[in-house]
Amino acid sequence: MAFKIGLLGLGTVGTGTVQILLNPAQRHPLVQELELYRVGVRSLAKPRSVALPPSLITTDLDAIVTDPEVDIVVEVIGGLEPARSLILKAIAHGKHVVTANKAAIARYGAEIFTAAEAAGVYVLLEAAVGGGIPVIEPLKQSLCANRILTVTGIINGTTNYILTRMQTEGGDFADILADAQRLGYAEADPTADVDGMDAADKIAILASLAFGGRIKLPEVHCEGIRQVSAADIAYADKLGFVIKLLAVAKRESQLPTESTEQLQLRVHPTLVPKSHPLASVNDVNNAILIEGDPIGQVMFFGPGAGAGPTASAIMADILNIAAILKVQQSGTVRSHGTPVLDPLLACSHQSYCTIVPIEALVTRFYARFLTRDSPGVIGKLGTCFGNHDVSLESIVQTGLRDNLAEIVVVTHHVREGNFRTALDEIRAMEAVSSIASTLRVL
Repeated sequence: MAFKIGLLGLGTVGTGTVQILLNPAQRHPLVQELELYRVGVRSLAKPRSVALPPSLITTDLDAIVTDPEVDIVVEVIGGLEPARSLILKAIAHGKHVVTANKAAIARYGAEIFTAAEAAGVYVLLEAAVGGGIPVIEPLKQSLCANRILTVTGIINGTTNYILTRMQTEGGDFADILADAQRLGYAEADPTADVDGMDAADKIAILASLAFGGRIKLPEVHCEGIRQVSAADIAYADKLGFVIKLLAVAKRESQLPTESTEQLQLRVHPTLVPKSHPLASVNDVNNAILIEGDPIGQVMFFGPGAGAGPTASAIMADILNIAAILKVQQSGTVRSHGTPVLDPLLACSHQSYCTIVPIEALVTRFYARFLTRDSPGVIGKLGTCFGNHDVSLESIVQTGLRDNLAEIVVVTHHVREGNFRTALDEIRAMEAVSSIASTLRVL
């Protein structure tokens, strides 16, 4: 008996998924037991790079998610609506769901997974984070015996591509972004990528899985890369760092006694030491570094987007469900006929993690100041930082920029709230023209 697939969307990822389904040779034998039953599209007139019988394609997406013949609904249309409504309707009609939609899961995951648990169906989302990199299932299965301490990732290919080119070419953000848009590496509206929102969606999903609690997306501290300049890239290089947009989820308490998880959860550009494993992750590649007890550190690396990688992750989830359904056909079902959920695959945690305010973060900082070239400016900066318990590792005047003295500061580990208070006081100094940039240091 074939498992029937209802596919919502035939864009880049949908097309990649269809190509695998139509070419099962030398793949897992279970691929041959999958049937592409219906494909939902927005327009029948749009040219397609895969040839499908007209009877297979429809613009009636509701008919697919309610069709009693469909076993697994694959949602790759993206966006919030109608994706959310279609996922929920599929669940209500007893369909298992595979999705690549990180935005919908990050915002509506609580609603979706509560509905899935009540209906006794699976919602799998390997493709929602990291493209073809297998990280969701390892977190839920292979690493489930570990107490996860940190998840740190480069999980947006567009920003990593831009920062890599800024590093190698010395160019400015705006120029390289425009070129990335021309080459198709950045969207016409790059806001979600360059302002960090895409990475925030993804780290919220990873944190929920890693720390066993739901995440309120507005509580994820989010900064993008627009403020990163060629000067910052150059100074970071001289100091032994590269700048990456990092997404970080970190257990605040290292003691396994807290009843509610308290987490740091943040996305921001970061100075990463050149010796760090994430420093060499370049171009559109993604990487997720996970630290757990007792495993230590493991890193997942690979292409973070594209038809092939994302379709690979989609198919892994489809096969995962199909394998379980095949076992269940042999008799392992609930009395009312719905499948028994595998607790390692289901996302059924109910409580919310407590997110620690960014002001409480303790980390190192890099800051670049433009000041009027007058005596005693460095001393005044040092005194102000000292008054607010901000210990400085180094403070140097690097030269002149636009007839202003440029001063670069790197701190020891300090509390962010103290650092920000000191900056507010420094900003008001007559000798300080501007605070050109502030970045955290890993």
